[in-house]
Amino acid sequence: MPELPEVETVMRGLRSKLQGRVIVRAQTHRENMRWAFPPGLAARLTGARVESFRRRAKYILMRLDGGTSVLIHLGMSGRMNIGPRHPNAIPAHEHLTLETDDGWRVGFVDPRRFGSVDLVATASEDAHRLLAGLGPEALDEAFTASSLSASLTDKRTPIKAALLDQRVVAGLGNIYVCEALFRAGLSPRRSARTVAGSRAARLVPEIKATLTEAIAAGGSSLRDYVQPDGELGYFQHAFKVYGREGQQCERCPGVPECAGIRRIAQGGRSTFYCGKTQR
Repeated sequence: MPELPEVETVMRGLRSKLQGRVIVRAQTHRENMRWAFPPGLAARLTGARVESFRRRAKYILMRLDGGTSVLIHLGMSGRMNIGPRHPNAIPAHEHLTLETDDGWRVGFVDPRRFGSVDLVATASEDAHRLLAGLGPEALDEAFTASSLSASLTDKRTPIKAALLDQRVVAGLGNIYVCEALFRAGLSPRRSARTVAGSRAARLVPEIKATLTEAIAAGGSSLRDYVQPDGELGYFQHAFKVYGREGQQCERCPGVPECAGIRRIAQGGRSTFYCGKTQR
């Protein structure tokens, strides 16, 4: 599933082509994705001007004139294709099409249909059922060692699971949690409540640095993800632990006590870490 850096990259791609433009034509090519499209979605989008964009956690909000926002979730395999308008046949698995007054075409493609689109009043975005209750944004100033410590104080779950809880911090996913924990030297198995304090002070900057570097790289291209212009993200080439089971850890290459990068299952997901340097 696209995580914060991938969603941020997609949002920026959409903003570069749609912000300030009028949607002259909108079409839905089925009645639903994960959930049913809002009634009259295409008609409500046609003629609207795109005012601005915002990302909240792993959701994109496209704000229109008139006080309505389009909430977009890419789901497991969703992507936004942006290109010049053309009269060709609709691409496979494209469920929503937007065309702008200056000739651009955006298609929401999602083979597995776990993505979704909804409408919400701009003034009430954070009250939407998918956004209500989310924790602070991982890259916001409000996400600090103190705020993280306060959220972890009573948590007995492993720190890996706690960081994936969107009520603790919004936008983190499996890949970047693994990477940030390695950078901070913290075991994904460590009890979350023991991270509060000095360990949180070590972890928060590494979370922010990991996400910032991933965004600069256009995200990580695994399976279905591409940027809106069709380019691949390349942060996967900078992975230090994710997907590197059995490979040497860069911190202790050749050290007999280090068995290399390990993979374990936590909450049904693969976790990658170095058993020697992450404690």
